[in-house]
Amino acid sequence: MRLKSFGLLLMSCLLVVAVAGCAGSRNNPSTEGSNKPADTTTGTEPKKLKDIKVVLDWTPNTNHTGLYVAKNQGYYEEEGLNVEIVQPGSGGADTMVAAGKVPFGISYQENVTQARTQDVPLVSIAAIIQHNTSGFAAPVDRKIKSPKDFEGKTYGGWGSPVEEAVMGSIMQKESADVKKVTIANMGEADYFTAVERDIDFAWIFYGWTGVEAQLRNQPLDMLYVKDYSDKLDYYTPVLVTNEQQIKDDPELVKSFMRATAKGYQYCIDKPEDAANILLKAVPELDHKLVLASQKWLSPKYKDDASRWGEQKEQIWKGYSDWMYEHKLLDKPLEVSKAYTNDFLLQP
Repeated sequence: MRLKSFGLLLMSCLLVVAVAGCAGSRNNPSTEGSNKPADTTTGTEPKKLKDIKVVLDWTPNTNHTGLYVAKNQGYYEEEGLNVEIVQPGSGGADTMVAAGKVPFGISYQENVTQARTQDVPLVSIAAIIQHNTSGFAAPVDRKIKSPKDFEGKTYGGWGSPVEEAVMGSIMQKESADVKKVTIANMGEADYFTAVERDIDFAWIFYGWTGVEAQLRNQPLDMLYVKDYSDKLDYYTPVLVTNEQQIKDDPELVKSFMRATAKGYQYCIDKPEDAANILLKAVPELDHKLVLASQKWLSPKYKDDASRWGEQKEQIWKGYSDWMYEHKLLDKPLEVSKAYTNDFLLQP
């Protein structure tokens, strides 16, 4: 659930041709084939399912539950699909989708935005969560109650320029100076290890790390970035495909999205059952964390939208304008090409 580096995406996407053969993802335990055997009682062959893959952005978590539900409940099979859920290879999910190695993947609005301005043909086809659930989190003993309190503290990040830009923009509202923040690279350390070791705060998704802090009885001060600017209430994560896939086989995109939407609606309606489906598919996950995270996140998938997956032009434009203003993009985004609602269920 960690936020991903823009720089890594760009380097990966510029190497699309070179890495076209690097789809070396390990299979998830839940992705055994679902083709049915021949019906021996009638001697007829069942309809053969179309094998496709969807690649995750990170290790399985509750952002992804709708995919596992759609597979478990037979929604994909109803659409004639045998869906394999895989983890990203060394090039990352965005590169695999952009290169056409897999038709669908999980990404983020910020990644798609930067990719599109570099002529990488990713297209967002659904917002998995309606509002940005990420923000800056600190143990309560660090006394970080507002962005001004970042001054004199150490931030643990992953080395992306967007981090300092976001911190700076929300600190500026309180006449605070981002240059007074010490920025350290957390590397592979998790949030809990890092705050015990050498940092005061970090950028997290509350639906996973924040919920885990609750379960650990380690209260946080959480500053959601969307609370400081409407432009920072962007979609993260999103489901993506590529332009060629839409052009060549729009019916496949429609079928995949019909089933996926049913999966996420099931998560909204039955969070405990959905959590158990994810745990059955990925039993190494922490059971208490998955259940608590699913209960917290399920109402946020759709939230105030008319349907799950809905994306709004003003959200894409607002965040891309913010990125351009902060010199995180080389040119403005052509918003209409970055996303589509054409494959969502009708409200």
